[in-house]
Amino acid sequence: MGWIGNPAEAVKASASNTRPYLTTTNGKALGMATETVNMKRAVLYLRVSTQDQTTANQDRELREIASRMGCKIVKIYKDHGVSGAKGRDGRPQFDALCRDATKREFDMIMAWSVDRLGRSLQDLVGFLSEIHALKIDLYLHQQGLDTTTPAGKALFQMMGVFAEFERAMIQERVRAGLRRAVDEGAKLGRPRIDAELEERIKKALAEPDRSSLRKLAVELGVAVNTIQRIKRPFAEADAA
Repeated sequence: MGWIGNPAEAVKASASNTRPYLTTTNGKALGMATETVNMKRAVLYLRVSTQDQTTANQDRELREIASRMGCKIVKIYKDHGVSGAKGRDGRPQFDALCRDATKREFDMIMAWSVDRLGRSLQDLVGFLSEIHALKIDLYLHQQGLDTTTPAGKALFQMMGVFAEFERAMIQERVRAGLRRAVDEGAKLGRPRIDAELEERIKKALAEPDRSSLRKLAVELGVAVNTIQRIKRPFAEADAA
């Protein structure tokens, strides 16, 4: 089988994702095929940290890669002058991308580098887990990560293992720090209020017409949580 037809028709057919004139080897035309080639719907996520930087290079390179991969770019999300240290709520376009992902408005997310997406390995793996559950793929140019390939899927699983290791190490460092602080005589938790003030709160709570804890907290200049903590033994006694 082979392709025939003039270049203009070939370009037009390519743009519409249909096959041009399909022929036999002897050149006899069988007509125009109507089969449409399915293309992945891709979106680009671009981010730079300062206003004087530009996303143009990221945009151009990712567009070329999408073309080579046979993907159709349906939307571009761009956070300009936004630090990667900010969470999802501080990156409006990244937040919009995540919301659109839940609606399955695209099949693949393409970004320049892993640091464009998350602040840490845990952030990235959490994001990957979300889009993986939605059956959305991810392409990261600098790291060569493409979850449409077996190697990309394997790398994703390895990243999950390392993220779990990182989380365990952080927890262990926190626990070690708390143990060291206790050994050095430090008292953990919030400092207790003055004994005299605590007695005043108890007396106020014992008043029969006392109902608003918030009002009492304002009167005595303490947090409502402090009032609730002191009140708890009274409530437990009443329940008994």
